[in-house]
Amino acid sequence: MPAPDASDDTALLREAVEDAGQLARELGAEGSEHWCKQDGTPISHADLRVNELLKDRLTGARPDYGWLSEETQDDRRRLDKRRVWVIDPIDGTSAFLKGDPHWTVSAALVEDGRPVVGMVYNPMTAEFFEAASGKGARLNGDVIQVSERSDLKGARMIMHRSLLRSDRWAEPWPDLTAEMRNSMAYRLCLVASGAFDATVVVSAKSEWDLAAADLVVHEAGGTVSAHDGARFTYNQAAIGLPNVLAAGPGLYDTLLTRTRARRNT
Repeated sequence: MPAPDASDDTALLREAVEDAGQLARELGAEGSEHWCKQDGTPISHADLRVNELLKDRLTGARPDYGWLSEETQDDRRRLDKRRVWVIDPIDGTSAFLKGDPHWTVSAALVEDGRPVVGMVYNPMTAEFFEAASGKGARLNGDVIQVSERSDLKGARMIMHRSLLRSDRWAEPWPDLTAEMRNSMAYRLCLVASGAFDATVVVSAKSEWDLAAADLVVHEAGGTVSAHDGARFTYNQAAIGLPNVLAAGPGLYDTLLTRTRARRNT
């Protein structure tokens, strides 16, 4: 059988993510049973239901593709697949459980280690971010681009304000605005849209946190990397990623210089 057309994969993923977001919103309104995983992070019945919907829909339509999700036991056969779905059913479960609107459904199709289709949907704010390789990034159908800001002073950063403390960095940060959102994918997409100028994250993340939004930022003209400038390759045996930097071309090099000099405190 010939491989599915890229536009077919895009349409399939878009419909699945839209339905997953609607399901999550309904379950959130009802109040979802929740508990903690072994690592102490929260998980809810809604996470599992949304994961089930996406897995059934996507692997049912593309049985030859691999699957990697935060809420599914890892099937290492994905490593032998050229195309893999990389999914976070609810990115920002803490926000979801609190009734905070800053959570998303994040889903990507990765091919040969890089995302080629990415969707990040916030059903509470009605923001649907999407990108396909070489076709630009969009928010609710409108083309988006990263910020053109080149001066870090006065920049609008999406990051924990505590990260600006002086003992972490080789030199003090200039005056700037720092705000947070719980969903990592949402943070990256807000950089892609130009709502924020950049994000810096010092904690480790997983592939499902970044894959979809990485493509959205890239197609919007920005860069996502680790603090040493290394770009991320997805569908790896070890799915952990050390830290994150994302910005438009005007600020990326400036921030890269800073993150490379960060002290491990």
